[in-house]
Amino acid sequence: MEKCLFTYNPQSGKGKIVKNENLIVKMLNEKYEVKVVRSEFAGHIGKIILEQGENYDLIVVAGGDGTLNEAINTLARLNKKPKLGYIPTGTVNDVAHSLKIPNNIKKAVNIILNGQEFKHDIFKMNDRYGIYVCCSGLFTESSYATNQNNKKKLGKLAYGLYGVKKIFTSKSINLSLKYQGGNVEGKFAIMLIINSRSVAGFKINPKAILNDGLVDIVLIKSKKEKINFSAVLRVAKLFLFGIPKKSSKNVIILHLDKFEVETPYDTVINLDGEHIGDGSFTFETIKEGINILIP
Repeated sequence: MEKCLFTYNPQSGKGKIVKNENLIVKMLNEKYEVKVVRSEFAGHIGKIILEQGENYDLIVVAGGDGTLNEAINTLARLNKKPKLGYIPTGTVNDVAHSLKIPNNIKKAVNIILNGQEFKHDIFKMNDRYGIYVCCSGLFTESSYATNQNNKKKLGKLAYGLYGVKKIFTSKSINLSLKYQGGNVEGKFAIMLIINSRSVAGFKINPKAILNDGLVDIVLIKSKKEKINFSAVLRVAKLFLFGIPKKSSKNVIILHLDKFEVETPYDTVINLDGEHIGDGSFTFETIKEGINILIP
């Protein structure tokens, strides 16, 4: 019988995984010999996967996008990469929405048992790996800076309220993006690098191809050091109506596999919903870098 490591964040989803642990293990036992590890501290899931991941045929992770990133960041470093099953229990669950993995625990486990394998692109930003978004600028702090209690009480609305509050104090990003054959530089309200159909709960790129080796880059210009109202409206339009098909005067659209971003040392960078660094970085996609189970 194949072996499965089931690891999860017990704080995610108001503790519903803890309540359903026995059910999940019982279902997984139909096809796998299962070991369960609860996350006890930040980075614990990554530590377990790094130390033991190559001993398993399947790793099942339950939690939000941040928990999934912790698993992806470690799986990408393994020589022998097991299949990945995902049970989404976070506030937004963008990756799950993109892959049509339901929030219902029983249905998600059924997909792990009976679904198909999908080779999903991942990417590397400096020495960190991600799967769906790298961003900076307006609204991008909301995913990790929003109060945890507010997220539990208000869900996605908590992110929106935090983002609205930050509009009045946000400054433009000064950056230069260099790639083979070109260079973009200036002041921007937001930099969005995505390989996802959903970001922050909004379906901004519903036709995204998740295994073509490319990411979609959106840069929205801001004329002044402090983000002006017209730039805010352009960012709002992006989330409400999706990524434009082509560049315009104030919105730059690129599709790349490798590039460099030069920006001041204090520019906050968000990777898969987590604050993982500041300042300049190199970026490259890894085509079909992870094998995940989907419907």
